[in-house]
Amino acid sequence: MPNTTDIFVARQPIFDDRQRVFAYELLFRSGPENYFTPGRSPELQTSHVISNGMFIGLAMLTDNKPAFVNFSREALIGDLPLALPPKEIVVEVTETVRADEETLEACRRLKKAGYRLALDRFVDDPERAALVPLADYLKVDIRVVPAATIAALVRKYKTEHLRLIAEKVESRDDMQAAKGQGFDYFQGYFFSRPVIVSTRTIPGFRLNYLRLLAELNRPETDMRRLEEVVKQEASMTFRLLRRVNSAAFGFRLETSSLRHALVLLGAHEIRTCATVWAMADMARDVPSELVVASTLRARLCELLAPFAQISDRAIDLFLVGMFSSLDAILEQPMERILQSLPLGGDIRDALLGGRNQLRGVLDCVIAYEQGLWDRASDSALAAGIPVKEIPTCYLEAVEWTRDIFQST
Repeated sequence: MPNTTDIFVARQPIFDDRQRVFAYELLFRSGPENYFTPGRSPELQTSHVISNGMFIGLAMLTDNKPAFVNFSREALIGDLPLALPPKEIVVEVTETVRADEETLEACRRLKKAGYRLALDRFVDDPERAALVPLADYLKVDIRVVPAATIAALVRKYKTEHLRLIAEKVESRDDMQAAKGQGFDYFQGYFFSRPVIVSTRTIPGFRLNYLRLLAELNRPETDMRRLEEVVKQEASMTFRLLRRVNSAAFGFRLETSSLRHALVLLGAHEIRTCATVWAMADMARDVPSELVVASTLRARLCELLAPFAQISDRAIDLFLVGMFSSLDAILEQPMERILQSLPLGGDIRDALLGGRNQLRGVLDCVIAYEQGLWDRASDSALAAGIPVKEIPTCYLEAVEWTRDIFQST
């Protein structure tokens, strides 16, 4: 695992109109200090970001989807995007960049080299108009631009070769409104916001998975009981066998016996994997990214447990992170959902927003994954977590999550 203590990196999904992840915007900061550190120019920080991005591997961060990466005027003129493969990135031109001749020439070089360009926080500004013919995507902040102006932008600019991305899509209503306005892609955390329908009953198949989750996470469950629980769901047995035979474990002989697989994996791996897969199966009608993001969140919470001086609560932190999106998946109040799960008191309190150690770690992780760096730093300090440890743990969580979903 590379040394990433000097760079923060998180990712935000960009969806297509079928709520499938099309790309990720990578959110970077050079360290736990304020982003624009005195004496450090934006282009130097961009160089730092690129070198770390190359070292980390963008494809690993984005699961081989395009990475939208911000570049300043100085970075563009300095040809810094050329350090990254054109198939892996979309060059996002920040809103402060104006269409002077040097900038235009830099963008022409990038287009000639096969790069795609996006104009961030686009408005119909004469100072940026000359950049539009070079762009592949226009990103519009729907929280700032009035609806009437958006309609005019869509009519004027949307073509087969120029796609529009709605930014700051923070609710399902935002998503539907932006879709109706003619946007092609949607960026934000709308998928993680619950749409609560308190009178709706939980469908039977989801209740079955809730019961499975309850059994998996009983603290007194032994290996024999785990085997019986896993056998209740045929796909779970198949996935565990695939997992134990994957390259992630590197066992020399293939395992076809469930009991042997369970012994090799161990109770902790079984619980975490089976919990993820049960959540994924339960979330059939929501964007798959919600379960991916929940899994990444859970693993990061777990990895931060030792730094928060609560190593013995690592599995509890995993559950808090994993279950923190159950209300969005089931479209039910969290209080009602928790009635079906035999969770400890402080786990329950953390999921309901109570202030305790588990919730402190969860708040830190949520702020980090959204690129709210100052809030993440404050939450980390409050939880006793050294801020510099979070980036490395985040990347490890991304890699683990990718491996888990390759076993599905």
